[in-house]
Amino acid sequence: MPEFDPATTALLTVECQNGVVGEESALPELASVARESGMLGRVAALVAAARAAGAQVVHAVAERRPDGLGASTNARLFRAAGKLPVRQLAGSPAVEIAAPLTVDGRDLVVRRLHGLSPMAGTDLDPLLRNLGIRTLVVTGVSSNIAIPNTVFDAVNLGYEVVVPADAIAGVPASCTTEVIRNTLVLVASVTTTAELLSQWSAHP
Repeated sequence: MPEFDPATTALLTVECQNGVVGEESALPELASVARESGMLGRVAALVAAARAAGAQVVHAVAERRPDGLGASTNARLFRAAGKLPVRQLAGSPAVEIAAPLTVDGRDLVVRRLHGLSPMAGTDLDPLLRNLGIRTLVVTGVSSNIAIPNTVFDAVNLGYEVVVPADAIAGVPASCTTEVIRNTLVLVASVTTTAELLSQWSAHP
């Protein structure tokens, strides 16, 4: 994996929120994979290392208004999400970043009310450009939908994208391996948490 300057790199956590990967998740199978595989712990380690190295940390949160105004309804996934017992309501504990991740004062939190990717319909792209970010490290869930969408959108917008293969998750667990092998490796630099931690440790 090529080395990237932390000053022009951002670490993005995607939907690492209580209502998705927390203990009271609306998606218990996904939450179980994210936690039991150690994925969530590795994302937390990357968040801490990124801060220490001087890279920008950004948390992407998916939420909806209590009245559902403006939410997407044009796919089966969106319609099903509106009927789940745990809903990702703005201002609720479900949309808070899940432990063991933390939110630091310099982190950015970008929230979206619709769509499949935090790169679409939010301020994420202009915020990154204003910060001089050229490389985006994508972590979180899920490798089924949001992660590939985020990677594609970022590549289409001209960013170099890095995906630590053991810091993303989906269901079933084997989906992540297949998506990386057959899709993400074609458009992103695929690496591991250990390799990134080693690289960032060289930038005190």
